[in-house]
Amino acid sequence: MPKTGKGNALSATSPETGRLPGTAAAGPPPRRLGLALAVIATAQLMVVLDTTIVNNALPHIQDALHFSGSSLEWVVNGYTLAFGGLLLLGGRSGDLLGRRRIFIFGIVVFSVASLLGGLATSQAWLLSARAVQGVGAAFAAPTALSLIAVTFPEGAPRNRAMAVYASMSVAGGSVGLIASGLLVNYASWRWVLFVNVPIGVLVALLAPRVLSESERRPGNFDLPGAVTASLGLAALVYGLSSAATTANGVSHWGDTKVIASLVAAAVLLGAFAAIEARASHPLLPVRVLRSRDRSGAYLIALCVGTALFGMFFFLTLFLQDVWGYSALKSGVAYLPIMATVMVMSGAASQLVPRVGARPLLIAGSVIAAGGLFWLSRLTEHSSYAGGMLGPMMVTAAGIGLMFVPMSLVALTKVADADAGVASSLLNTGQQVGGSIGLAVLGTVAWSAVASSLRSGAAQSHALAYGFSRGFVVSAAITLLTLVVALVMLRVKRDDLTGINPMAAPSD
Repeated sequence: MPKTGKGNALSATSPETGRLPGTAAAGPPPRRLGLALAVIATAQLMVVLDTTIVNNALPHIQDALHFSGSSLEWVVNGYTLAFGGLLLLGGRSGDLLGRRRIFIFGIVVFSVASLLGGLATSQAWLLSARAVQGVGAAFAAPTALSLIAVTFPEGAPRNRAMAVYASMSVAGGSVGLIASGLLVNYASWRWVLFVNVPIGVLVALLAPRVLSESERRPGNFDLPGAVTASLGLAALVYGLSSAATTANGVSHWGDTKVIASLVAAAVLLGAFAAIEARASHPLLPVRVLRSRDRSGAYLIALCVGTALFGMFFFLTLFLQDVWGYSALKSGVAYLPIMATVMVMSGAASQLVPRVGARPLLIAGSVIAAGGLFWLSRLTEHSSYAGGMLGPMMVTAAGIGLMFVPMSLVALTKVADADAGVASSLLNTGQQVGGSIGLAVLGTVAWSAVASSLRSGAAQSHALAYGFSRGFVVSAAITLLTLVVALVMLRVKRDDLTGINPMAAPSD
């Protein structure tokens, strides 16, 4: 793909087509853009909600398949490890083989694995199906985001598409909790997996009709890079997931398996960096990370993932263990978060052309941090309307403001050949951030709970106190996004609205 200067990004476009030579054909006609967005958003919602939809069904799964307490966690972790470990490979596969093709492949794998998981009659069967679900998600998620960049014209159409994508990314956790509560209560635990099948089939059938295929790129798969990156990310997610202090106050940071996993992750990811610096066709081209704006967006995604996962985790436990909410009632309690994120993401898509990404990220980080700190004031005597609803919606408003500009910055000025891997890095940041959040914030919260119990506090007070400490740390981590936005981001408003991001160079 020809190199162009930053100030003349469209100079190499074809006068006949208005696009760069060698790039993918124009996207679907305007009348199909809405359907294309529905396909992409539905796929993203499926992938995200599957991280939480199984949670409410775990007791039923344990009874049906006779899981022990220690092995039950792998119903969740098996999906998370495969998803987080293979994201880079999934994104690069779309760049090389065609994004629509890999998107459909990921959805089909995800749907077949969901069907097999719902039919499981043994622990090994279910755990294998969950891991394969994670594989499908790892190929579908990054290509879904990169398909937005190549399907929707820059400016208002792409910004609106990003807003919908962001809403699905944040709301998926809430939808998963509500859906699992309904399905477990009125059907069976198997339906938390079966529900993906008809949706996945519909998405896979519609995708070839409403999504344009990107051009296949020359180049070989970087097998050494793929192996070291996948194993390194999986080891990192596993080590962090296993490290958190548990509800009884026992810390696992010194456990042999945790230390071994984190050391292995450091070695493997170090080897991956060395391989990528020398590879002729790297899995992660170094040029993708040369932009300080793009690297800043990835760091923001890491911090947002940490705070977001922590917020959902602690709020769910607070609602159920302190206030005694049912799983279904807890899911319904999150509806204001979903509505607020959707409204604020839509507002962000309208504001980006006017004020740029940096002011929105700065404002969003301050608002979200303030909301999380406000949540830390919750006690066992607070009420939902008077104590939780306000700070919850403020936090959601801040996060809603951040997701659209964060995604746009991560994909701005990325060459078409690198859009998939750039998208996968954004997803990887959120996934690893979530693991860091549950490990670090869980340790802070449960240590505080244990300390409060030892001092003679009642169970409900100890839990409320511990979770409040977790929210304080979440607020501090969210403020790091403010520092990143102030120090690293220099992206201009015209970079997001006046230049085709797919036409500009990666570096």
